[in-house]
Amino acid sequence: MEEKEDRNVDRDLIERIDEEEMQELLQQAQEEALLKESFEKQHEKTSRRFPRWLFWLISGVFLFSTFSFIFQIYSIPAIEFLAASARMSTDEKVQDYKKSVVTIAAGDSKGTGFSISNDGKILTNYHVIEGYGQVTVDFPDAGIFTADVVETYEDIDLAVLDVDGEKLPYLELEKHPEFTEHEQVMFIGNPLYFHGIANEGAIIDMVRLSGWNDDVVMMKAPVYRGNSGSPVINENGQAIGVIFATLKHEEYGKVGLFVPIGLFLDRAQETE
Repeated sequence: MEEKEDRNVDRDLIERIDEEEMQELLQQAQEEALLKESFEKQHEKTSRRFPRWLFWLISGVFLFSTFSFIFQIYSIPAIEFLAASARMSTDEKVQDYKKSVVTIAAGDSKGTGFSISNDGKILTNYHVIEGYGQVTVDFPDAGIFTADVVETYEDIDLAVLDVDGEKLPYLELEKHPEFTEHEQVMFIGNPLYFHGIANEGAIIDMVRLSGWNDDVVMMKAPVYRGNSGSPVINENGQAIGVIFATLKHEEYGKVGLFVPIGLFLDRAQETE
């Protein structure tokens, strides 16, 4: 295990996209659509005076401009995770796991959580729901619920929510997970402005963060803002951790951090 880590931890999971940037992207898309519509109408009236190839050339320039703007916002790796998710989501098991992963809305912020029982218990990060006694939870298939914050474990950045539901989909928890270097894992969450994105990662090592009394796990994985509260799932389909941050590591670069599920089970047992 690595020694105590003093490097800066991004608790908000970087790759921020503010509303102004999103509005600019939408405006460009709208302008492109209006221009295309205008060209099409003009082409209907003066098809002989306006060659089709010129229309497609101009449209292509605007399309390239729009995609260039998207790449500036998301970066190439952030676009690649969509392709990875599409590939993984063809697996029926992954489709089933997704049913248990929820979107959590607390005020203006958005995060991820996942169901851990069929009667409405949901696990997420403390910083996702901090300052709220109730939040909104959206299941992919089961619908939208109002959730009460029933337990908080601020020292390990976890919280438990409760919704009034029954026969809800949920993920099993691995009670005694072992973390092996290079072990392949998957995680599902709501990064950036997307929902239900599955992706892969590899465990690196345990690390002790400054200000923490417990070890957390580093993994090499494309973790972004909105992945807070995402379940880390092993090859048996069991949740082994909860993503809560990223870390800029001198040796490994940007890595994802997750709280081992055993820490949650220990705290939950102490409060019973």
